[in-house]
Amino acid sequence: MIRYFATLMALIFALPSGAAERPNVVIIYGDDVGYGDVGVYGAKKIPTPFIDKIASEGLRFTDGHCTAATCTPSRYSMLTGHYGFRNGVRILPPDAPLSIPTDILTLPKLFRKAGYSTAVVGKWHLGLGRKGTRVDWNAEVKPGPLEVGFDYSFLLPSTNDRVPCVFVENHRVVNLDPKDPLYVGKAPEGHKSTVYPYGRTNPEAETYYPADHQHSETVINGIGRIGKMWGGESALWDDEMMADEFVKQARKYLAKQSKEKPFFLYVSSQDIHVPRAPHPRFQGRTELGKRGDAMVQFDWMVGAVVSALEEQGLAENTIVVVSSDNGPVYDDGYEDGSTVRKSSKEADRGHDASGPFRGGKYQIYEGGTRVPFIVKWPGTIEPGVSDALVSQIDFIASFAQLLDIKLAAKDAPDSRNTLEAFLGRDRKGLNFTLEEAGKAVAIRSGNWKFIPGKKAGGQLYDLSKDQGEQKNVAAANPELARKLGAQLQALRDVGRLRNN
Repeated sequence: MIRYFATLMALIFALPSGAAERPNVVIIYGDDVGYGDVGVYGAKKIPTPFIDKIASEGLRFTDGHCTAATCTPSRYSMLTGHYGFRNGVRILPPDAPLSIPTDILTLPKLFRKAGYSTAVVGKWHLGLGRKGTRVDWNAEVKPGPLEVGFDYSFLLPSTNDRVPCVFVENHRVVNLDPKDPLYVGKAPEGHKSTVYPYGRTNPEAETYYPADHQHSETVINGIGRIGKMWGGESALWDDEMMADEFVKQARKYLAKQSKEKPFFLYVSSQDIHVPRAPHPRFQGRTELGKRGDAMVQFDWMVGAVVSALEEQGLAENTIVVVSSDNGPVYDDGYEDGSTVRKSSKEADRGHDASGPFRGGKYQIYEGGTRVPFIVKWPGTIEPGVSDALVSQIDFIASFAQLLDIKLAAKDAPDSRNTLEAFLGRDRKGLNFTLEEAGKAVAIRSGNWKFIPGKKAGGQLYDLSKDQGEQKNVAAANPELARKLGAQLQALRDVGRLRNN
């Protein structure tokens, strides 16, 4: 018996710090939330007391990154450990099939291997259904989150500016009336389903606010959307109640959890993506229009999820991550009052959503991928600020280390173990990482940032002296630019970052 106890204790102490406790993990993901949109990151015109409180109790990263300057590839990379550019994963249309292969390791599958319950609540935008077939929204909608590792899902299927404007719980559209079948993209001739206004020919139907040509197809709740949709009127979401609904579903899930079995919950907000339609109780909370008010709503959502953890007695052994899928954008298809235009330049009444960084959503500069990034684990992570270079793509390898799970060579090939940085014990982090925006891919190596280009030498920035990426020093440092360009190309060619 003594020998057995000694062996057991030796195994426990051999595990990475924290592995024996198997902490719960909650990732709260904002949408288009910029580095400068949060109080502790410099926002003066948007109150974010709940996120600021989490930052004061956890570790706030100043050089934390999503992988891409647009949402689908960032979400794909975080959940799979594969860069989106390797598989051509970019922003998906409303009727796109599932982009994540069902036979690969994913973040939720990793947690399930360790005995966790797993769930996703909120925006998905990673596709649903099989390639080459059209989703039947009136039957089982799959494959989707359940086929890539989640035990439970409550989804905004695509984005809030795209159809279908309904929620999907596990494999079924919520509250769908079979007498009003739902069709997306194309409807059969002679159908009897609800017909919604088409914004391009009926702009007067866009009563919430006007939209551009791309966003003026199906009009739902007075808001034009991308894509065509018929039917499903009983299942339509209420834009102004969306954050409340996601909080409700997250709270329901947490209420069912126990201290005996750990869980992984991915809460993916639609805020502050367009069309911004914050609940009336948040409207007018800032002087920045609906974008600023939607950010206040997102902050509330973060606080509500954390409060639910506390109410269930789960907070002390839960890692909470708060971050975003890409950098900020202002008026992005809708005239929602977010931007004041001056001499063809965009200005947001003195608020810079990218903080001190250049660019934002869709752009290869730091503002596109450097986002708010906060990690809290009471009693394990010492509160503070870290300048370590970290990336969301490294969650799989880092949590694998924490949970003592060995990754196969084919698993999450772009994910590297940076657990010590996430725990605050390594203040340097990655030696290098990649950033993507559309078809562009850049490399960060320490304080250097290299962006290949058609012009000789590309773009090279020394972020230690020029965090705003204003002075291209490639011509003055041709050998360094060449070296970083060669390293980037080699990493693209080899198809993986781990062990490189």
